[in-house]
Amino acid sequence: MKLLSPAISSLARMRLWRIDAWKKNPADAQREVLQDLVTSAQYTEFGRKYNFSNLFNVKEFKAAIPIHEYDDLKLFIERIMNGEQNILWNTPIYWFAKSSGTTSEKSKFIPISDESLEDSHFKASKDVLSMYYQFKPDSELLTGKGLLIGGSHSINPMNAEAQYGDLSAVLFQNSPFWAHWLRTPDLSIALMDEWESKIEKIAEATIKENVTSVSGVPTWTLVLFKRILEITGKKTMSEVWPSLELYMHGGVSFTPYKEQFQRLIGRDINYLEMYNASEGFFAAQEKPGDEGMLLFTDHGIFYEFMPVSEYGKKEPLTVGLPDVEVGKNYAPIISTNGGLWRYLVGDTIQFTSLKPFRIKVSGRLKHYMNAFGEEVIVDNTDKAIATACEKTGAVVNDYTAAPVYFSDSANGAHEWLIEFDKEPPSLEAFTIELDTALKNINSDYEAKRHKSIALGLPVIHSVKKGVFNEWLRSKGKLGGQHKVPRLSNERKFVEEILHYHH
Repeated sequence: MKLLSPAISSLARMRLWRIDAWKKNPADAQREVLQDLVTSAQYTEFGRKYNFSNLFNVKEFKAAIPIHEYDDLKLFIERIMNGEQNILWNTPIYWFAKSSGTTSEKSKFIPISDESLEDSHFKASKDVLSMYYQFKPDSELLTGKGLLIGGSHSINPMNAEAQYGDLSAVLFQNSPFWAHWLRTPDLSIALMDEWESKIEKIAEATIKENVTSVSGVPTWTLVLFKRILEITGKKTMSEVWPSLELYMHGGVSFTPYKEQFQRLIGRDINYLEMYNASEGFFAAQEKPGDEGMLLFTDHGIFYEFMPVSEYGKKEPLTVGLPDVEVGKNYAPIISTNGGLWRYLVGDTIQFTSLKPFRIKVSGRLKHYMNAFGEEVIVDNTDKAIATACEKTGAVVNDYTAAPVYFSDSANGAHEWLIEFDKEPPSLEAFTIELDTALKNINSDYEAKRHKSIALGLPVIHSVKKGVFNEWLRSKGKLGGQHKVPRLSNERKFVEEILHYHH
């Protein structure tokens, strides 16, 4: 198997000049992407409705087409699911990625075209590999297996031709035959739906493999690692997989988990963050340790960025890449070669650099706490949790928080439910560290906490292990990409989860 590496790494190097081209000229790449999208879809039903044939620049494009959330495109998508074609995109669509959507109870079905598979998902994956090989030319990544802990992968037929499944399932089913040799566990296990037995099966199937990389959501990856260590009686994962060199993660912030990973793996490996969703593969770290992920500008997706303060306005403003600023919260709006037009993804991002364009995910558009003008976002709380853990020696598995409104006085607070992997010696000390960290990170929070006038000290409950999973299970959302909403401006999630705690 050792023979594979040089061939692959020279292929990777051949890609680098292409990557370099769009990295150095992102605005040109974006202009071309938009031109291709509009030209391709001009005779679709959507393209006719919005007169695509007469749109010649970004300004006209933005003026002609309203911003869409999923529900605005739902009727079009349902028609494609019923077998109609040429509605949103000009090539046939037979696959749909079922995306959980943390906020809405309802699933979304994102159309996947051949173009979005080839030019977004697969092209971006190859680019990630190329950039990694540039960073580590002697990598043995491809001499072993990549362990994928994807979503629940059941593929379900809709009609004679169309099928849907988790994004990872759709990618599995459509990936080239050689990719199957390079990964573990085999499809029958990867496609299992029921998580407890799935973890068991993955553990048994992969212990004996030479695993060089792992990708998956941090929470499930940790569950798997712990189970493997129980089965093998080994102390660390590097005793199980001595060649493990890379962990690829995305979906939730890695900050609260990094220390646990280092402890369980038992030596330094490389960590790479990805930002890919059913709608497309948006960005990835070029090399471990970079601040922010390189935005993929030549992968069938045209980007606009809506300042978060515009959300909910009748005609929200968006800016293009030339006008974005570092450190400001934007909601990405995408037009894609899967037929999504000016589509609001629902995440919030910040630019960490403009040359090249690098971004980090700062939260969800609807996941923040702003009951008292404190504007606390997930990026703030993830960092504060990590700091409080560092200061007190605690380890956190999962958390959620929401505002509390006190009745007798005007004073409010934030109520936190935290599931600790390792409890802090004193919850009180942990609370003070968390509060202090949040004040340092977020000046609005600090102002509201001043003398506890608007906001009191956070109220923290240490909940019993497994509570979050019980709650997800009750919603039929246990596993894979489903996550506990970290922050909410309403108390619905907190109340429901507390119910399982007692």
